[in-house]
Amino acid sequence: MGGLTEAKLRALAGERSFERGLAYVDEVSGAEFGDGWIRASVRGTERYEVELLLGGRRKPAGTCGCPYGQEGNFCKHLVALGLTVIAQEADLPRRRKAARDRTRHLDAWLTGLSRDDLLDLVREEVAEDRNLRRRLELRAASARGDVAGIRSRIRELLDSGPFAQYGYVEYADARAYTDQAGQVVDAIRSLTASGRAADAMTLAREAIGTLAAVVESVDDSDGRLEEIGAGLADAHHEACRAAGPDLEELAHWLVTHALDDAADLTDIDPLDYEDLLGERGTAALRRYAVEAWRANRTGWAEKHLMQRLAKSGRDIDTVIAVHAVDLAPNGHTHLLVARELDTAGRTAEALEWAERGIRETADLATVDTALIDHLADRYTRIGRSADALALRRDRFAACRTLLAYRQLRAAAIAAACWPTEREKALALLHADAEPADTRGGGVLVDILLDDGDVEAAWRTAGEYGAHDGQWLTLADRSRPTRPADALAVYLRLATRLTRETGNRAYEQLVGLLLGIRDCHRRLGTPDDFTAYTTDLRAAQKRKRNLMRLMDEYGL
Repeated sequence: MGGLTEAKLRALAGERSFERGLAYVDEVSGAEFGDGWIRASVRGTERYEVELLLGGRRKPAGTCGCPYGQEGNFCKHLVALGLTVIAQEADLPRRRKAARDRTRHLDAWLTGLSRDDLLDLVREEVAEDRNLRRRLELRAASARGDVAGIRSRIRELLDSGPFAQYGYVEYADARAYTDQAGQVVDAIRSLTASGRAADAMTLAREAIGTLAAVVESVDDSDGRLEEIGAGLADAHHEACRAAGPDLEELAHWLVTHALDDAADLTDIDPLDYEDLLGERGTAALRRYAVEAWRANRTGWAEKHLMQRLAKSGRDIDTVIAVHAVDLAPNGHTHLLVARELDTAGRTAEALEWAERGIRETADLATVDTALIDHLADRYTRIGRSADALALRRDRFAACRTLLAYRQLRAAAIAAACWPTEREKALALLHADAEPADTRGGGVLVDILLDDGDVEAAWRTAGEYGAHDGQWLTLADRSRPTRPADALAVYLRLATRLTRETGNRAYEQLVGLLLGIRDCHRRLGTPDDFTAYTTDLRAAQKRKRNLMRLMDEYGL
């Protein structure tokens, strides 16, 4: 039984589904037993077909037709079937043997029927089973080459109307619709197999268009329509390979399809047909792609197709031409062109494009930072360190951030002129800052701290202001040399935190208390710290987690 137990069912389903499954055990009926699987019907909101997969080292799994089960969950109906299996564990070997015997007996009986009796049986089943009749009708139409009949049947299979409410197929009905629509793929492949590949190719294209038109009106959360679309794409490719189509016409369709919304459904890549198109067909493909791009040079699909075709043919100039039509104002497109040229070994042109991207960006503060990094790196590689420094200097002047400062510093150190550049950069920052202005002053404090100039950072924070995180960093770095100043910062921040609750606030407060204790130790006033924590404990005694943390750290 694959080691199936109630504990495993509970683990697979979760507590809620397991408990709900207990109420459905009596609703299990029609159980069929095979090697490694058990199927049954379970009556819930409606009757659902349920299958458990067991045996070997594989973890038990299952499928159910209910909405929750269709999402891949181990639902209450599977739990009910599993519990039924566990209850009948002793009888399982006999029932499995009986199932194998029934299959063997059925096969022997069918084999012994005469042709007429077998035909009568099939006709009887077809009359009672609508889905079976439809599948056989499609096979019959494929076998006799009835393209009109197959086309009509495909349209019926792809018609979502019978499954829709108010023009939309809800999730609960989507499975039934996609099961029906999926038969189209088999029908087209059967037509190819029967020697009507050209007709199969045409019907595949029509089916792709029809299915694409209904996608937006179906809740395809399970992605089954995409699977059908991929199946239609494969069926079309197989039909083309068997039919030997008109290369010009195939190339035109591939380009048209690639630029259509249906391309998202099938994911057909025109380059996958290169072996079928050959040199002449590929040339036609490129010609149609160019025509489409010229008609809509800024269209994303047109540009993407052109770039794919150009790269596959190593036509770097076409790639550049496509990019050049729609240059981004921040220099990003210039960077893409520069990278393509670098890859092609055309480094001088790549450098020109990168420099052009900088020149054509109206505001250096908005330029793509990757373009600046790319160009500065290229300057450095070819020994133009002065140009790399100038680029970093201009960028910092336009965008005065800690990152831009760090990059300027690295370039200036490489050029052996950092002291001078630092003085100029700090002058710009001081010009931006105003008293109590934590914006310009805040950047300056971060930069001074990053330089390791803690004393200057203290003075700047006092003059222009700083945010709490910066004050905390200043205090942490200055405890050995400025314990009184650090203590004042810690006490101010701690006062704020005493008004907050939650473990995160308590952890931050304990961190400050450790800093306060160290400052008092350095100042020779440990009794003051003891008095402070005594008062704090008295005021905060209801915060049990805070008290516990203080105990852990000996506070």
